Amino acid sequence: MKVLRICINCIGPISPVLLLLGCSPAAKPAASTEPKVSGDTLTIPANSPQCAALTVEPVGTEQPALVPLTGRLVWNEDETVRVFTPFAGIVRNLPVALNQPVTKGAPLAEIQSADFGQAQADARKAESEFRRADRNLNRLRDLFEHGAAPRKDVESAEADFAGAQAEKDRSERRLAIYGSSSTSTNQDFLLPSPLDGILVERNVTPGQEVRPDQMLANVPQFTAPLFTVTDPTKLWVWLDVTEMHLPLVHQGQELLIHSKAFPNQVFKGQLELIGDSLDPTTRTVRARGTVENASKLLKAELYVTVEIPDAVPMSLQVPSKAVFLRENEYYVFLEMAAGQFQRQPVKLGSERNGKVAILEGLKTGQRLVTEGCLLLQSLMENAPKS
Repeated sequence: MKVLRICINCIGPISPVLLLLGCSPAAKPAASTEPKVSGDTLTIPANSPQCAALTVEPVGTEQPALVPLTGRLVWNEDETVRVFTPFAGIVRNLPVALNQPVTKGAPLAEIQSADFGQAQADARKAESEFRRADRNLNRLRDLFEHGAAPRKDVESAEADFAGAQAEKDRSERRLAIYGSSSTSTNQDFLLPSPLDGILVERNVTPGQEVRPDQMLANVPQFTAPLFTVTDPTKLWVWLDVTEMHLPLVHQGQELLIHSKAFPNQVFKGQLELIGDSLDPTTRTVRARGTVENASKLLKAELYVTVEIPDAVPMSLQVPSKAVFLRENEYYVFLEMAAGQFQRQPVKLGSERNGKVAILEGLKTGQRLVTEGCLLLQSLMENAPKS
């Protein structure tokens, strides 16, 4: 058997690089950056680029929660009256300007009305008939006492007197309702203000013909009242209460009213009435409260934000972007350790100014993911399960 011998001198010197490669150990594989999922826990390696997209903050202490509601301010109907004319006629004068104060009984308009003139004439006639019946009754009583008149004539005169007196009282009271008396027949009706307040609406001009039945025409310019008088220092606020907030509102609660027109002011009110039915379109319940407006800053038909303090217990306030919805439930992510995050279900309260109240599921001091929770949820859904 022949053995092949190789001479080292024949093949030349060996490269140092080859010697180094031959002697060095095998290279270590690169560390994995793939996240892993175990139940509701997501683990991300420290060298993963996703870690840079996350922001973690500690959960603060409990704070008072407020129930935010949307509302609309309207005139207080207990302090408001819409005035129509009881007589047909032509408007001759409007003594009160718009947005000016008026007192109860003060004339809002002077209307020349034949119907009112007829009512005045009926009152004058009734008064004349009453005086005639009174004189006739006194005369017959005097004759009866001297035996010159039968009793039946006296009884008939008494009946006439009673009828004349009733007609006189009726006609006078009819005029008194409209703030007039029977001493004149000038046909000039002074439409009175039913209460003290401010003239906030006027839909009539001098020379315009008005009628008491014009509201039956079902035309906006006719159905609108001639005048609206109200007390603007007391307003109503109509609230839309959602189904979620309905168990938290109760009659008599304090209201805090905020308006965009006055962002630095808070107006106080009180909840007085809660509706008994749910609006099928908006899915809300109408509620009504009163608002103190002594400064007259708030105006009717303003949209406002209404808060009910102390409607729910103290709660933790976290950024709204830290909460996400999954399968009709709300969740947050908590940092349990470096690179380890747990998905936690929570129960929400009200939301205000970018903060949401957490009623259940969190504790003070826990580390909450406030930026990147949707990224973690996406990684949890796509990462391999361990």
